[in-house]
Amino acid sequence: MKRSDQGNKGRPSQHREPHRSGRVGWLRAAVLGSDDAIVSTASLMIGVAASSAPREAILVAGVAGLVAGSMSMAVGEYVSVSSQRDAEQADIALEKRELAGKPKAELHELAAIYVKRGLEKELAMTVAEQLSAHDRLGAHMRDEIGIDRLSLARPLQAAWISAASFASFALVPIVALLVAPASLRILAIAAVSLLSLAGLGAFGGHLGGAPLVRASLRVTIGGALAMAVTAAIGRILHVSVG
Repeated sequence: MKRSDQGNKGRPSQHREPHRSGRVGWLRAAVLGSDDAIVSTASLMIGVAASSAPREAILVAGVAGLVAGSMSMAVGEYVSVSSQRDAEQADIALEKRELAGKPKAELHELAAIYVKRGLEKELAMTVAEQLSAHDRLGAHMRDEIGIDRLSLARPLQAAWISAASFASFALVPIVALLVAPASLRILAIAAVSLLSLAGLGAFGGHLGGAPLVRASLRVTIGGALAMAVTAAIGRILHVSVG
Protein backbone atom coordinates (compact mmCIF):
# COMPACT_ATOMS: atom_id res chain seq x y z
CA MET A 1 0.00 0.00 0.00
CA LYS A 2 1.32 3.43 -0.87
CA ARG A 3 2.33 5.78 1.90
CA SER A 4 -0.15 8.37 0.70
CA ASP A 5 -2.91 5.78 0.92
CA GLN A 6 -1.82 4.85 4.44
CA GLY A 7 -1.76 8.44 5.50
CA ASN A 8 -5.26 9.01 4.19
CA LYS A 9 -6.65 5.76 5.60
CA GLY A 10 -9.52 6.44 7.93
CA ARG A 11 -9.93 10.03 6.80
CA PRO A 12 -13.05 11.07 4.91
CA SER A 13 -12.10 12.05 1.40
CA GLN A 14 -13.09 15.52 0.30
CA HIS A 15 -15.62 15.37 -2.51
CA ARG A 16 -15.98 18.49 -4.58
CA GLU A 17 -18.54 18.79 -7.31
CA PRO A 18 -18.05 21.35 -10.06
CA HIS A 19 -20.95 23.81 -10.01
CA ARG A 20 -21.65 26.35 -12.71
CA SER A 21 -23.81 28.82 -10.83
CA GLY A 22 -20.77 30.90 -9.92
CA ARG A 23 -20.22 31.62 -13.59
CA VAL A 24 -23.65 33.10 -14.13
CA GLY A 25 -22.64 36.77 -13.97
CA TRP A 26 -19.71 36.88 -16.35
CA LEU A 27 -20.98 34.00 -18.50
CA ARG A 28 -24.26 35.77 -19.23
CA ALA A 29 -22.44 38.97 -20.18
CA ALA A 30 -19.91 37.16 -22.38
CA VAL A 31 -22.46 35.01 -24.22
CA LEU A 32 -24.88 37.89 -24.68
CA GLY A 33 -22.15 40.16 -26.04
CA SER A 34 -20.78 37.51 -28.40
CA ASP A 35 -24.15 36.43 -29.79
CA ASP A 36 -25.33 39.99 -30.26
CA ALA A 37 -22.06 40.96 -31.96
CA ILE A 38 -22.35 38.31 -34.65
CA VAL A 39 -26.09 38.66 -35.21
CA SER A 40 -26.28 42.46 -35.29
CA THR A 41 -23.07 43.10 -37.21
CA ALA A 42 -23.67 40.36 -39.77
CA SER A 43 -27.30 41.39 -40.23
CA LEU A 44 -26.32 45.03 -40.69
CA MET A 45 -23.67 44.15 -43.26
CA ILE A 46 -25.94 41.75 -45.13
CA GLY A 47 -28.68 44.38 -45.27
CA VAL A 48 -26.25 46.91 -46.75
CA ALA A 49 -24.81 44.31 -49.15
CA ALA A 50 -28.29 43.33 -50.33
CA SER A 51 -28.83 46.92 -51.45
CA SER A 52 -25.94 46.43 -53.92
CA ALA A 53 -23.69 48.80 -51.98
CA PRO A 54 -19.93 48.67 -52.68
CA ARG A 55 -17.58 46.75 -50.40
CA GLU A 56 -16.32 49.96 -48.79
CA ALA A 57 -19.84 50.88 -47.66
CA ILE A 58 -20.40 47.40 -46.26
CA LEU A 59 -17.10 47.57 -44.42
CA VAL A 60 -17.92 50.97 -42.93
CA ALA A 61 -21.27 49.61 -41.77
CA GLY A 62 -19.56 46.64 -40.12
CA VAL A 63 -16.92 48.71 -38.33
CA ALA A 64 -19.53 51.25 -37.21
CA GLY A 65 -21.66 48.41 -35.90
CA LEU A 66 -18.66 47.01 -34.01
CA VAL A 67 -17.83 50.30 -32.29
CA ALA A 68 -21.41 51.34 -31.57
CA GLY A 69 -22.40 47.87 -30.43
CA SER A 70 -19.45 47.53 -28.05
CA MET A 71 -20.21 50.85 -26.39
CA SER A 72 -23.92 50.12 -26.26
CA MET A 73 -23.36 46.71 -24.68
CA ALA A 74 -20.97 48.15 -22.09
CA VAL A 75 -23.31 50.96 -21.09
CA GLY A 76 -26.39 48.73 -21.12
CA GLU A 77 -24.78 46.04 -19.00
CA TYR A 78 -23.37 48.59 -16.56
CA VAL A 79 -26.71 50.30 -16.06
CA SER A 80 -28.63 47.03 -15.79
CA VAL A 81 -26.24 45.32 -13.38
CA SER A 82 -25.84 48.53 -11.37
CA SER A 83 -29.59 48.56 -10.78
CA GLN A 84 -29.37 44.96 -9.58
CA ARG A 85 -26.42 45.86 -7.34
CA ASP A 86 -28.34 48.82 -5.88
CA ALA A 87 -31.25 46.56 -5.00
CA GLU A 88 -28.92 44.05 -3.35
CA GLN A 89 -27.16 46.74 -1.33
CA ALA A 90 -30.51 48.17 -0.21
CA ASP A 91 -31.63 44.73 1.02
CA ILE A 92 -28.32 44.22 2.85
CA ALA A 93 -28.54 47.65 4.50
CA LEU A 94 -32.09 46.90 5.64
CA GLU A 95 -30.99 43.56 7.06
CA LYS A 96 -28.15 45.22 8.95
CA ARG A 97 -30.58 47.66 10.57
CA GLU A 98 -32.94 44.87 11.56
CA LEU A 99 -30.11 42.81 13.04
CA ALA A 100 -28.93 45.80 15.04
CA GLY A 101 -32.40 46.77 16.28
CA LYS A 102 -34.11 43.38 16.73
CA PRO A 103 -31.44 40.68 17.08
CA LYS A 104 -33.64 38.17 18.94
CA ALA A 105 -36.52 38.54 16.51
CA GLU A 106 -34.13 38.06 13.60
CA LEU A 107 -32.68 34.95 15.24
CA HIS A 108 -36.15 33.43 15.60
CA GLU A 109 -36.93 34.41 12.01
CA LEU A 110 -33.82 32.58 10.83
CA ALA A 111 -34.74 29.52 12.88
CA ALA A 112 -38.25 29.58 11.42
CA ILE A 113 -36.74 29.42 7.95
CA TYR A 114 -34.90 26.22 8.86
CA VAL A 115 -38.05 24.76 10.37
CA LYS A 116 -39.84 25.32 7.06
CA ARG A 117 -37.02 23.46 5.36
CA GLY A 118 -37.58 20.41 7.52
CA LEU A 119 -35.56 20.80 10.74
CA GLU A 120 -37.06 20.33 14.17
CA LYS A 121 -37.53 23.52 16.21
CA GLU A 122 -34.75 22.79 18.69
CA LEU A 123 -32.28 21.83 15.98
CA ALA A 124 -33.32 24.79 13.86
CA MET A 125 -32.63 27.17 16.74
CA THR A 126 -29.25 25.54 17.38
CA VAL A 127 -28.32 25.86 13.72
CA ALA A 128 -29.46 29.49 13.65
CA GLU A 129 -27.44 30.31 16.78
CA GLN A 130 -24.28 28.64 15.50
CA LEU A 131 -24.49 30.22 12.05
CA SER A 132 -25.20 33.61 13.61
CA ALA A 133 -22.19 33.25 15.89
CA HIS A 134 -20.02 32.52 12.87
CA ASP A 135 -21.43 35.09 10.41
CA ARG A 136 -24.76 36.57 11.42
CA LEU A 137 -25.20 38.91 8.45
CA GLY A 138 -24.02 36.27 5.98
CA ALA A 139 -26.52 33.74 7.32
CA HIS A 140 -29.42 36.16 6.94
CA MET A 141 -28.25 37.33 3.51
CA ARG A 142 -28.07 33.78 2.24
CA ASP A 143 -31.08 32.15 3.88
CA GLU A 144 -33.50 35.04 4.37
CA ILE A 145 -33.03 37.29 1.35
CA GLY A 146 -31.24 34.87 -0.98
CA ILE A 147 -28.02 36.83 -1.55
CA ASP A 148 -24.57 35.25 -1.51
CA ARG A 149 -21.49 37.44 -1.19
CA LEU A 150 -19.74 35.48 -3.93
CA SER A 151 -22.55 36.12 -6.42
CA LEU A 152 -23.12 39.83 -5.83
CA ALA A 153 -23.69 41.82 -9.01
CA ARG A 154 -20.51 43.33 -10.52
CA PRO A 155 -21.38 46.17 -12.93
CA LEU A 156 -17.85 46.92 -14.13
CA GLN A 157 -17.10 43.27 -14.76
CA ALA A 158 -20.29 42.85 -16.79
CA ALA A 159 -19.57 46.04 -18.76
CA TRP A 160 -16.04 45.26 -19.88
CA ILE A 161 -16.76 41.60 -20.60
CA SER A 162 -19.75 42.55 -22.77
CA ALA A 163 -17.77 45.18 -24.65
CA ALA A 164 -14.74 42.94 -25.19
CA SER A 165 -16.80 39.96 -26.32
CA PHE A 166 -18.87 42.11 -28.69
CA ALA A 167 -15.81 43.73 -30.26
CA SER A 168 -14.06 40.37 -30.69
CA PHE A 169 -16.93 38.50 -32.31
CA ALA A 170 -18.09 41.43 -34.44
CA LEU A 171 -14.87 40.87 -36.38
CA VAL A 172 -16.22 37.55 -37.68
CA PRO A 173 -18.50 38.95 -40.42
CA ILE A 174 -16.00 41.75 -41.15
CA VAL A 175 -13.24 39.23 -41.84
CA ALA A 176 -15.64 37.19 -43.98
CA LEU A 177 -16.32 40.29 -46.09
CA LEU A 178 -12.63 41.02 -46.57
CA VAL A 179 -11.73 37.53 -47.79
CA ALA A 180 -14.84 36.71 -49.85
CA PRO A 181 -15.11 37.43 -53.58
CA ALA A 182 -17.62 40.07 -54.63
CA SER A 183 -20.15 37.54 -55.94
CA LEU A 184 -20.21 35.60 -52.65
CA ARG A 185 -20.20 38.41 -50.08
CA ILE A 186 -23.64 37.83 -48.65
CA LEU A 187 -23.28 34.05 -48.68
CA ALA A 188 -19.84 34.20 -47.05
CA ILE A 189 -20.92 36.60 -44.30
CA ALA A 190 -24.03 34.53 -43.54
CA ALA A 191 -22.26 31.15 -43.62
CA VAL A 192 -19.31 32.17 -41.45
CA SER A 193 -21.56 34.00 -39.02
CA LEU A 194 -24.03 31.13 -38.66
CA LEU A 195 -21.23 28.61 -38.16
CA SER A 196 -19.74 30.86 -35.49
CA LEU A 197 -23.13 31.20 -33.82
CA ALA A 198 -23.57 27.44 -33.79
CA GLY A 199 -20.17 26.90 -32.22
CA LEU A 200 -20.68 29.72 -29.75
CA GLY A 201 -24.08 28.40 -28.75
CA ALA A 202 -22.68 24.93 -28.17
CA PHE A 203 -19.78 26.35 -26.17
CA GLY A 204 -22.12 28.44 -24.04
CA GLY A 205 -24.27 25.36 -23.44
CA HIS A 206 -21.18 23.42 -22.37
CA LEU A 207 -20.13 26.10 -19.90
CA GLY A 208 -23.65 26.40 -18.53
CA GLY A 209 -24.33 22.67 -18.42
CA ALA A 210 -27.15 22.83 -21.00
CA PRO A 211 -27.70 20.40 -23.90
CA LEU A 212 -25.28 21.39 -26.66
CA VAL A 213 -27.62 20.89 -29.62
CA ARG A 214 -30.46 22.87 -28.11
CA ALA A 215 -28.16 25.70 -27.05
CA SER A 216 -26.62 25.80 -30.52
CA LEU A 217 -29.91 25.72 -32.42
CA ARG A 218 -31.61 28.51 -30.51
CA VAL A 219 -28.90 31.07 -31.33
CA THR A 220 -28.36 29.83 -34.89
CA ILE A 221 -32.03 29.94 -35.84
CA GLY A 222 -32.47 33.38 -34.29
CA GLY A 223 -29.42 34.68 -36.13
CA ALA A 224 -30.60 33.24 -39.44
CA LEU A 225 -33.97 34.93 -39.08
CA ALA A 226 -32.36 38.30 -38.32
CA MET A 227 -30.06 38.04 -41.34
CA ALA A 228 -32.91 37.00 -43.63
CA VAL A 229 -35.09 39.93 -42.55
CA THR A 230 -32.34 42.53 -43.00
CA ALA A 231 -31.39 41.04 -46.39
CA ALA A 232 -35.00 41.36 -47.51
CA ILE A 233 -35.18 44.96 -46.28
CA GLY A 234 -31.94 45.83 -48.06
CA ARG A 235 -33.21 44.31 -51.28
CA ILE A 236 -36.56 46.13 -51.03
CA LEU A 237 -34.90 49.48 -50.36
CA HIS A 238 -32.53 48.99 -53.26
CA VAL A 239 -35.40 48.26 -55.63
CA SER A 240 -37.54 51.15 -54.40
CA VAL A 241 -34.70 53.70 -54.44
CA GLY A 242 -33.22 52.42 -57.69
